[in-house]
Amino acid sequence: MNPAVAAVTDRIIERSRPTRQAYLSLIERERQGWIGRPRLGCANLAHAYAGTPEDREAMKTQHQAMNIGLVTAYNDMLSAHAVYYRYPEQMKVWAREVGATAQVAGGVPAMCDGVTQGYAGMELSLFSRDTIALSTAVALSHGTFEGAALLGICDKIVPGLLMGALRFGHLPMILIPGGPMPSGLPNKAKAAVRERFATGDCGREELLEAEIAAYHTQGTCTFYGTANTNQMMMEVMGLHMPGAAFVNPGTKLRQELTRAAVHRLAKIGAHGDDYRPLGACVDEKAVVNAAVGLLATGGSTNHLLHLPAIARAAGIIIDWEDFDRLSAAVPLIARVYPNGSADVNGFEAAGGMPYVIKELLAGGYLHRDIMTVAGDDLTAYAAAATLDGETLTWTPAGDSGDETILRPASAPFSPDGGMRILQGNIGRACIKVSAVERDRWIVEAPARVFSDQLEVLEAFKNGELEQDVVVVVRFQGPRANGMPELHKLTPPLGVLQNRGFKVALVTDGRMSGASGKVPCAIHCSPEALPGLNGVGGAIGLIRDGDMIRVDAEAGTLEALVPADEWATREQAPTPPPASGMGRELFGMFRGLADEAEKGASAVLAGAGL
Repeated sequence: MNPAVAAVTDRIIERSRPTRQAYLSLIERERQGWIGRPRLGCANLAHAYAGTPEDREAMKTQHQAMNIGLVTAYNDMLSAHAVYYRYPEQMKVWAREVGATAQVAGGVPAMCDGVTQGYAGMELSLFSRDTIALSTAVALSHGTFEGAALLGICDKIVPGLLMGALRFGHLPMILIPGGPMPSGLPNKAKAAVRERFATGDCGREELLEAEIAAYHTQGTCTFYGTANTNQMMMEVMGLHMPGAAFVNPGTKLRQELTRAAVHRLAKIGAHGDDYRPLGACVDEKAVVNAAVGLLATGGSTNHLLHLPAIARAAGIIIDWEDFDRLSAAVPLIARVYPNGSADVNGFEAAGGMPYVIKELLAGGYLHRDIMTVAGDDLTAYAAAATLDGETLTWTPAGDSGDETILRPASAPFSPDGGMRILQGNIGRACIKVSAVERDRWIVEAPARVFSDQLEVLEAFKNGELEQDVVVVVRFQGPRANGMPELHKLTPPLGVLQNRGFKVALVTDGRMSGASGKVPCAIHCSPEALPGLNGVGGAIGLIRDGDMIRVDAEAGTLEALVPADEWATREQAPTPPPASGMGRELFGMFRGLADEAEKGASAVLAGAGL
């Protein structure tokens, strides 16, 4: 192993020792005492079997065979999840092929950040992850399943599914992706139209046509944002069938990968000789693999929230310092939009995840010796899924098919992973610099302070930001308003940067994996809203005109204000809580949410995890 990766892994193992042991004890107790179908009362079983008369006889007599619970995020408002429409009926047939059965255990919500971006609904987005975790727990609470298939892809859905599923970690489970839509209008061309719209150089009709040309059919969006970073992580953690991440929907190969996942689930249950419970698969090494994959491919900053939350659900504690240390050691070997011109289909064609895993294993950056759903180590994931006639097979990854997209670890795009932790008198924040030009890693400029992203857009339209500026958007943290993404700010900030100004964003909110070329210090912690101790974060002390230094080279985030003045400043007044769009129903989540570095989760905090 690379010594830095090994050291971070050891650090996480030691820090997590008591909580991980408590988790392993929990899932062992659950395995031993699991209600299970043989122990359920006859009336209970009759209720469970009544909806599936075609499988009832097998369920009655084959208690040693696996009944697979399908937890699905299907809806047809979200393109990535619309593909799941026929999956349950197909998966039931494939389960019967190997003597198993399958039932839809439950559905989970799957909201689309692309639809709610910039509007009030986005304030429910982060806490939809906790809702999904709760919904997953409800789905698996019946005690009638010996394994589960988790059908989900996008931003909060995969983390939420895992957070809930890991509390049932004695069961084997496989994540079932649906794949990215075929390429439409190139992402770079779409971004150019967005910037033209922001400057008034094109109208709404042209913008809408461009957006529809980019997001044009079923499947995941093709840029490398949070949804596709989820799929990368599931591969390097060994929770997919190998090579499943980026195969397009509606293809024979996609169908056969899903069929293989169902067959595999039937083989890895507790009654067989190859038991692979989810809680054993998701260990400290698998979590480090996810972080390494994130850094090596320039993935979404949202996972600095999601991965700590997933890990906590398995008794593992990872912090931003771990990410920072890994980023200094892990090379950036992929360029996928917004960190390059290629989309995920181009990435897949150039070698995709099999190539990435092959290179990172060879360089000692990934842990090979993890329990995966497919085999005894990660080697199986360094092979591409292909069809030999009608038969699914795997071919070992070769060289990169395009070195503008994928490079060997020995000759990377950058020697480090492109994420930094910034610290200073404003607090602690994250910044992704893999898509930021090096001469923009340091921005020192006067602050313009806002408490709502719409205020920023209005100031931009009014010409008030035509200067070097650090835009500060506060009261955007999990406790304040649910930590919405502020991706709607990317086009106007990009326009200002294109005009030659030095521009940066500082916020206690989030930016998506598509944050791109503008330096953004995000997830600033503590957030502005006062916590249970009555003290708000220092981002609440910033005033218009304060000189702010965002320095990704030195890893600092400073308000250049005399220390004595800074110490005596009062917090900015807290905006009134918003209502409407159901936001008031999530007051409990906001009130219980913990800090961003821990995952900003109300359910984990409330559970004492």
